[in-house]
Amino acid sequence: MSTNQLPKAFWILFAGQLANRIGNVVVAFLVFYLAARGLDAGQTALVMAVFGGTGLISQPVGGALSDRFGARVTLVAGMLGSATCLCLFGVVTNWVWLTVTAGLLGLVGEIYRPASAALLTDIVPPAQRMRAFGLVYWAVNLGFPIAGAAGGLLASHGYGLLFVLDAGTCLVFAGIIAVGVRHDTRGSQRRIEGYGLAVRDRTVLVLVVVNAGFVAVLTQCTVGVAFAVRDAGLGVGMYGLVAIVNGLGIVVLQPLCARLLCWFEPLHVLAASGLVVGAGMAMTGLARTPTDYLGIVLLWTLGEAGAGGIVSALVADRAPAGAQGRYQALLGWGTGVGKFVATAAGAFLYSVHPGVLWIGCAVAGLLCCLACFALAKRLVSPRKELHHAVEPVGQDRRAGQPAVPGHDDARSRR
Repeated sequence: MSTNQLPKAFWILFAGQLANRIGNVVVAFLVFYLAARGLDAGQTALVMAVFGGTGLISQPVGGALSDRFGARVTLVAGMLGSATCLCLFGVVTNWVWLTVTAGLLGLVGEIYRPASAALLTDIVPPAQRMRAFGLVYWAVNLGFPIAGAAGGLLASHGYGLLFVLDAGTCLVFAGIIAVGVRHDTRGSQRRIEGYGLAVRDRTVLVLVVVNAGFVAVLTQCTVGVAFAVRDAGLGVGMYGLVAIVNGLGIVVLQPLCARLLCWFEPLHVLAASGLVVGAGMAMTGLARTPTDYLGIVLLWTLGEAGAGGIVSALVADRAPAGAQGRYQALLGWGTGVGKFVATAAGAFLYSVHPGVLWIGCAVAGLLCCLACFALAKRLVSPRKELHHAVEPVGQDRRAGQPAVPGHDDARSRR
């Protein structure tokens, strides 16, 4: 499949995602901003905790709103809400109001994610979704280093510019979708219960847990790897180089991996990626020199690039009509929990002994690999299903047509 087969609406969504990611600068410099506002360590920790805590419920809220009112409307509303909260957060000075506005920002800041995924699912044909989600993953990683560089430059001239850029790109994203994408998702004609359907889907739960484990290992890039670089006496500059190599590696490797690996079963690719990421991160314990660290970073970056967008596409294939937002929100919530737990657990395990953390990464990668292979044995490949069953399914299947395994059940799609 070539990228020119993707619908025009997808490229509009892609452009909005990239613009939004480039402007996502406030969170990265939040600790420095709060210090500049005169908050002490305890007050800063409270503000960050409130921001993170409300952020964990943001995606479930966004998923429910997306399925109820439409993904396009929810995405635009989420971006407008984020821009408003960013403006409020940038002008208040009292630490109490900073805490309140941080909580509001966390609550609305992730609403757009499940809505964006649901909108992509609705405008991109099933056979092209894997590629589409991979491209969005690539755009997010492309925007990350640009945002870091832009944020550092703007912060040196005043933190207010960070809020202007962040809020401005939220408005740009909202405007691009409001004007450029006329189509919107619509809920199922039949009533679908809240998150109960998604939670009872064991395949989706396995994918959520696998993704959370995958993310937990990758989160050690900002926890365990940072400690290791520090203890090796290599300094902050070396850690910055690690982050740059990871970001650039994703930008270069992800499109190549997407083209080379598209012929393989997605769950097998995900299994191999989990193994590579786990083994690569575990090898950090063997690194001593800058060359060692850079080589190891490239190894687990390769695994990260190989997995880009796969889980989102698989979850999209499982969701019934009218529940795409909630299925994607469940996946996003699992990602948030994985990051949260991995940050605390990584620091604790490293304090016990660095080797405990690195062995834990290897074990987590192996478990993700085994879970994906086990899941692949139970399921028909989504691509094979599409190859053999392109006829309408579920309620739209004409009388007399044979049922399509894996589709004509509670997970059927209109």
